[in-house]
Amino acid sequence: MSVTRFPARASGPADRMAGFMAHLRLNGLGVGVADTATALAALGQVNALDATEARLALRAVCAGSEDELRRFDDLFAAYWFNAGRVHSGTSTKSNAASHRARSAPPDRIAAAGGHGRADAPDQGTGEAETRGDGRLIAARLANIGKTDLRDLVTPEAIAEAEAVAGQIAAAIRDRHSRRFRADRRGARLDLRRIARASVATGGEPIRLYRRSQPDRPARIMALCDVSGSMTIYARIFLAFLKGLMRSDLTADAYLFHTRLVRVTDALRDRDALRSVAKLSLMAEGFGGGTRIGAALDSFNALYARHAVGGRTVVLILSDGYDTDPPERIAAALARLKKRRCRIVWLNPLLGWKGYAPIARGMAAALPHLDLFAAANTLAALAALEPEFHRL
Repeated sequence: MSVTRFPARASGPADRMAGFMAHLRLNGLGVGVADTATALAALGQVNALDATEARLALRAVCAGSEDELRRFDDLFAAYWFNAGRVHSGTSTKSNAASHRARSAPPDRIAAAGGHGRADAPDQGTGEAETRGDGRLIAARLANIGKTDLRDLVTPEAIAEAEAVAGQIAAAIRDRHSRRFRADRRGARLDLRRIARASVATGGEPIRLYRRSQPDRPARIMALCDVSGSMTIYARIFLAFLKGLMRSDLTADAYLFHTRLVRVTDALRDRDALRSVAKLSLMAEGFGGGTRIGAALDSFNALYARHAVGGRTVVLILSDGYDTDPPERIAAALARLKKRRCRIVWLNPLLGWKGYAPIARGMAAALPHLDLFAAANTLAALAALEPEFHRL
């Protein structure tokens, strides 16, 4: 049995189903090889030519969590009905298209002609790819900032993520102090000092004094969740961290899943292959479980005591799903907060329609945060720059 991600290229139902399973795995669902046989058996118990029955049967087999249940219908429609692309669900037109796909004629599953997947464009020779007028490429570049990061794995998307990260790092690094100090070339006049000096000259302000706000750079300490539930965002977030590390030499980066790993040197390495090799060795357990509370405890014990202070921004990128007790996260963040740092939590799920931070770990963290923001699109990351200015 060969595995293809393109239904029309498969030689039979088994190959098409294997390709569908690969499509689900690429988008973060925890399905394995054995699930392919189970899925085919499930279709044998229903009318497989009925799109609704087939979808419900496969969802029962392939979706093992609330998050996977929410995402399954779009992934199902993307693979079988819509050339492998996932609808963002942000417009009425997109929702209508998704509904039409799910209620399409029964024979569409057996003869689906999509030639792509959620993380790669079509490679066929259809009309849209051969018009030569560049409008297809222009439309993709125009919309890339609004597309969910889980759908972006192209070189231009990663490059844009690095650029946005550089802007955010610059915004934090160039933050000014609230206090002014004497400065001969300052932009503001020091009226109080001028008035005092003018007493000796009969009230005439002969000499002008100036003042300015000195730079007060903040140090970024970024902690990125690379557990299984964050796998679909991990590639762009790693590019985001790389941009932070390269634009600010004082920044520090860590990955965590069931343990915490410092990856600053690996992300700053200009040799891409060597950087990937370092990350592979250091981040053992990538895509597994997550223990946010334990990771924060390790950060407090090993790094925070020496590096975190009043001019530090602790940046956490995570969906908040944790296997540790929520009290452990709350205690670790409270301990971190005593160092007078700013804590920013970027949650990609916050950008999803209808999301609420009801996960126990996320709910326990909220009272200790200075900023809780979405990070599911490049536009959302770019919008963080003015927020950092206000911290």
